[in-house]
Amino acid sequence: MVTFPWIKNYPEGIPAEIHLYEYHSLVDLFEKSCKKYHDRVAFENMGAQLTYGQVDRLSKDFAAYLQSLGLQKGDRIAIQMPNVIQFPVAFFGALRAGLIVVNTNPLYTPREMEHQFKDAEAKAIVIVVNFAHSLEKILASTSIKHIIVTELGDMVGGLKGILVNFVVKHIKKMVPAFSLPTAVSFKDVLKKGASLSFSKPTITNDDTAVLQYTGGTTGISKGAQLSHGNLVAHNSMVMKWFLPFLKQAADKQDIIITAIPMYHIFALSVNGILMFSEGAKSVLITNPRDIPGFVKELRKHKFTIITGVNTLFNGLLNNPDFANLDFSSLKGAVGGGMAVQDVVATRWAKVTGKPLVEGYGLSETSPVLCCNPLDGTHQMGTIGLPMPSTEVAIFDEEGNQLPQGETGEICARGPQVMSGYWQKDNTGVFFPGGWFRTGDIGLMNEQGFFRIVDRKKDMIKVSGFNVFPSEIENVLANHPKILEIAAIGVPDEKSGEAIKAFVVKRDQSLTAEEVNAYARENLTNYKVPRHIEFRTELPKTNVGKILRRALKEEAAVS
Repeated sequence: MVTFPWIKNYPEGIPAEIHLYEYHSLVDLFEKSCKKYHDRVAFENMGAQLTYGQVDRLSKDFAAYLQSLGLQKGDRIAIQMPNVIQFPVAFFGALRAGLIVVNTNPLYTPREMEHQFKDAEAKAIVIVVNFAHSLEKILASTSIKHIIVTELGDMVGGLKGILVNFVVKHIKKMVPAFSLPTAVSFKDVLKKGASLSFSKPTITNDDTAVLQYTGGTTGISKGAQLSHGNLVAHNSMVMKWFLPFLKQAADKQDIIITAIPMYHIFALSVNGILMFSEGAKSVLITNPRDIPGFVKELRKHKFTIITGVNTLFNGLLNNPDFANLDFSSLKGAVGGGMAVQDVVATRWAKVTGKPLVEGYGLSETSPVLCCNPLDGTHQMGTIGLPMPSTEVAIFDEEGNQLPQGETGEICARGPQVMSGYWQKDNTGVFFPGGWFRTGDIGLMNEQGFFRIVDRKKDMIKVSGFNVFPSEIENVLANHPKILEIAAIGVPDEKSGEAIKAFVVKRDQSLTAEEVNAYARENLTNYKVPRHIEFRTELPKTNVGKILRRALKEEAAVS
């Protein structure tokens, strides 16, 4: 059995083992935070604010309405919306009613929606009207009986809320026509719920809280069953990890920038649950792809921490106004969802004076398994150290644990790891002993920090050599004329596969010859891209993660 040397490397003040279940459920955590921080602002979006007390009252009204529909503890409800204030009200309200939340990407196609709703056997849905036309197309093939619709500005209030909805619908034409005759508006739901009685169900940490569907970037989306206990334990771990670096004076409130959508497990657990449990204010960014608008919003807040993905941080750094923001309250930034490239982390530290550290996790693990500390001991290019009370190790294909320094599949076990996929055969998901197989290839260095080499499924075989696209991408991203880069393997008669690089230019004078020369200077011969294609943009998930799979599918039919 390989020992776990990282424990002695923990930052000062963070225990390796902690008490995990200080709350009896997520609802218990939520209700205690509402009482403790009653008058503080909990969420802000488009200038509108909700205090902890208001979230408490509105989520209770929402829960009462759901119960009036006859929905029972354990029934599934889908929530499909971007970052708007309605999200936390619906999420906490559904949990208070004892329901299981099915987080759904608003940008899913009708086919993807149909798969997820049928798989989860969802009985109800809360959806932004922008995407209701897609629901109309597949509703008959699902078990959804109750539809709640909302507009982006519904909880902004006043004239501004009316104006937001008018612009979205009539000026920007972002709401395609739809017909859902039984749908009820979110505002009417809250109004009706306020007059109804709420019956608090018995909810424990053993109950399922969320079906967190995998992104589908590597195949068919599956629902990871995350219990209240998984998320409560995860919250305790991340709280112990971050709070020593974030705690301010008692009369100050931490402010976290939430640009990752809250239907994503990273934002849900860290920006949502963790920050809610600690009385912080979460600033919800509805459209982080509008970088100028995003920077304008950032200027309004003396934010403590910001989470995001590499492409988001890169986009901010390439905005000329970003460097002029006030970073005096910033403690650091945390990247997840995809690898944080060294060049981006270096530029971030130079511009803000604060670190951009990488963390690592999956939907199946609530999500955080590892993270770099914010105390200056982080190691660039690694995913950091395991969370307290979490074991991470490297295994070979046969399930044997490998020694320190060897490359293999990253596996983990801990109280934040799911019990399994919803209604699926979980054969092969775990190695004996409860070790969850992440599907990521990595290694552990001498200091106990882990490094991801790449996704197992993305590995490219060139003349018998294993080539990991993240290495190609990390190297080429350092070229001063390259803005974004993605690498995949394409069929090749001589070598089996050849590397193809898709490049978005920072400088329009960039040529394929320059990319090739830079690659030859910094990579061994078989790792040099054989094919280079310039793009104006790369396909991404709504979170901003580059979709290599989409590029592979394009290459397969070309």
